[in-house]
Amino acid sequence: MDKWLHQLPPGTTERMVSWGLHLLAAIVIFLVGLWLARLAIAGMRRLALARGADATLTAFLMNIAYAAAVAVVVIAALDAIGINTTSLLAVLGAAGLAVGLALQGSLSNFAAGVMLILFRPFRSGDYIEAAGVGGTVDDIRIFQTALHTPDNRDVVVPNAQLFSGVITNYSTRPTRRIDLVVGISYDDDIAAAREVIRGVVQADERILADPAPVYLVTELADSSVNLGLRAWVSSADYLMARSDLLENIKNALDGAGISIPYPQRQLHHVGPVPTTTA
Repeated sequence: MDKWLHQLPPGTTERMVSWGLHLLAAIVIFLVGLWLARLAIAGMRRLALARGADATLTAFLMNIAYAAAVAVVVIAALDAIGINTTSLLAVLGAAGLAVGLALQGSLSNFAAGVMLILFRPFRSGDYIEAAGVGGTVDDIRIFQTALHTPDNRDVVVPNAQLFSGVITNYSTRPTRRIDLVVGISYDDDIAAAREVIRGVVQADERILADPAPVYLVTELADSSVNLGLRAWVSSADYLMARSDLLENIKNALDGAGISIPYPQRQLHHVGPVPTTTA
């Protein structure tokens, strides 16, 4: 071994020892850096959750922070070995730009997913209408949001379409208002029809007393006098309460002899009556 070492060019042994020390330092930096990164991220996660931060948002941000910390540790380890990290960073930057241009559609969905998680216009379990789709939110992901429709179809909507359009959330408020318009004949008594509708509303326990129901004459239409009803119910009762009100109002008006007219048109002929010849 000594004979082999003496045959090496002068200074080779010192360079090997120096390179070995740099390699050892790089390994130590890498292992200790990963350990410190995990420790710091775990502490930040516990602190964020203890202060009531959203679990989905916390996990997402912690994953990004950990990836950034690992990148810093790798660069520091390579620098300890003696690799020119400036050139490496330039190459990685150029590669990142190329990948970003190729995946700009996915990146827009990613950015929209971050905004949805941050601002929370809806949560899992909410019923929403957005991007031309209505359904219950199952999962808010980074690139898309999963919903299921009332007829039990699974729909996945890109986050960019959700965030760039109008989002209607039907689950945010505990109550909803039912708006109905009922037309009666011009020959019928408006006050009597209003009392019939009031009786139907008062008989339905789902209708809230506060805010109180409102009864209106909304329009003198071509074929009917239109009466309006505005009544508040629990959001969970909205669909069935509206359906039952329509059915019960129709039956009650029929029982009271009040008709719900359909559009009619009268034609008046002006001029001589045409005659036919045999």
